[in-house]
Amino acid sequence: METDDVSVREQIFHERVRETIICVLLFACLYIVSYFIITHFKKNAEFVTDDTEEATVNRIALWLCTFTLSVALGAVLLLPISILSNEILLSFPECYYMQWLKGSLIHGLWNLVFLFSNLSLVVLMPFAYFFTESVGFVGSKKGVMARVYETAVVLLLLTLLVLGIVWVATALLYHDTARESLYDLWEYYLPYLYSCISLFGVLLLLLCTPFGLSRMFSVTGSLLVKPRLLEDVEDTVDCAVFEEAALSRKISTRALLETVLKALSAFVLSEMRKRASPWQRNLALTVVCVLMVSFHVLELLFDESAMPRGMEDPLLGAASFSMFGSLGAAVQVVLILYLMVSSVVGFYSSPLFAGLLPHSQDTNLTQIIGNCISLLVLSSALPVFSRTLGITRFDLLGDFGRYNWLGNFKIVFLYNMLFAGLTSASLINTVTWAVQRELIRAFGQSSCKLPLTVSRTTVPFRLLLASGLSKIQ
Repeated sequence: METDDVSVREQIFHERVRETIICVLLFACLYIVSYFIITHFKKNAEFVTDDTEEATVNRIALWLCTFTLSVALGAVLLLPISILSNEILLSFPECYYMQWLKGSLIHGLWNLVFLFSNLSLVVLMPFAYFFTESVGFVGSKKGVMARVYETAVVLLLLTLLVLGIVWVATALLYHDTARESLYDLWEYYLPYLYSCISLFGVLLLLLCTPFGLSRMFSVTGSLLVKPRLLEDVEDTVDCAVFEEAALSRKISTRALLETVLKALSAFVLSEMRKRASPWQRNLALTVVCVLMVSFHVLELLFDESAMPRGMEDPLLGAASFSMFGSLGAAVQVVLILYLMVSSVVGFYSSPLFAGLLPHSQDTNLTQIIGNCISLLVLSSALPVFSRTLGITRFDLLGDFGRYNWLGNFKIVFLYNMLFAGLTSASLINTVTWAVQRELIRAFGQSSCKLPLTVSRTTVPFRLLLASGLSKIQ
C-alpha cells in the first residue's frame, strides 16, 4: 500500500515538473518574440546615452515592458491552445507522445496568465512608468536605488488611493457587503477590481472590433481593382480595338506590341487576384462571425448553457467544442485571432488612441509602456470576449470565469446584440458607400465631393472615335 502511495506521489511530482518546464519554455519563447518586437520599435537614443543611471533605468523599464507584452501574447493564445489541445486529444487519444497534454497543464496556463496579467497591470507597468519619471527624494543620495525607493512609495500611495476608491464604490452599491468585508481584501476587493478591469477591456473590444473590421475593409477595398458600374462592354471592346489599330500604325513592329499587351494583361490579372483575395477573406470571416453571434443570441433565449461560465476541471479529449468537429474548431481559432487583429487595428485607428501608434525605431519609452498596457487590456479580455459572443463553447478556466457580471443575462444579451448590430452596420456602411462611390463616378456627378477620376471607359465611344479620326486626318 505504501509502495502505491509513493508511486502516485512520484507520478504527481513528475507531472508537475513536466508542466513547469513546458510553461517556462513557452514563456521564454514569448519573451524572446516580445523582445524583438519592442526592439524593432524602441528609440535607440534613450538606451545609448552618456548618463549611465538613466540608461540603466530605461533598460529595466524595457525588461518590464517585454514581460508585459509576452503575457499579452500568452493571453491571446490561451483559447487557441486550449481548443487545439482538445482536438488533438480527440484525434489521437492513445498516442504516447501526447500524454503530456492534460487538463491540468491547460488550467495552469490560464491561472498563470491571469496572475501575470493582473500583476503587470497593477504593479509592473505603473512601477515602470514612475521609475522612468522619478529622480529620488530631495536630499537623498542619487542613484538607481534612490529612484526605486521613490517609485515604491508613490506606487504604495497610488495603491491605497485605488483601493479606497474601490471600497467607496462598493459601499455605494452594496452597503452591507462592503461593511462586512472591509478587512477581507484578498477575497472581495481584488476580485472586484479585476472584474472592473475585465469589463473595461471587454467594452473596449466591443467598440474597437467593429471599427477595426470597417477599417480593414476600407484598406483592402482601396487596394481592390473594382469593376466599373454601368459600363458598356461593347464600347469598351471597340475602344480597345480602336486603340490597338491606332498604335499599330505608329509602331512598326506589331509582334512587339502584342507581346507587351499580353504581358500587361497577365500582370493586371495576377494583381487583381492578389488584391481581391484579402478583401474576400475579410468579408467571409466577418460574415461567419456575425452569423455565429446571431445564432448565439438565439441560444441565449432558449438555452441556459449558452451563458458564459467558469470551469474548474477541463475535460480535454471528451468531446469537441464545435458541432462541426475539427473543422469547426479550426474556424473558431481563426475567428478568435481575426477578432484580436481587428480590435488592434480599430484601437490604433481611433482618434483617441492614434497617438499611441508605434513607429519603427522612433517610439519613446513612455509610448512603449502605454502600448503594452493597452495590448494587455485587450488581450486579457479576449477569452471573456470570445466566450461571451459564443465564438467558442470552451468555458472560461480559473479566475477568468469568476467575474461578477458574467452571470447577468441582461448584460450578456445586450452585449451580443450591440456587437452584431455594430458589426453589421459597419459592414453594410462600408459596402454601400463603395457602391455609391462607384455609381457617382459612373454618372460623373460630384455632389458628394468625391475625388472623381476621368478614365477612357467613362468617355463615350463616339467622342473617342471622333478624336481618333481627327488625329489620323
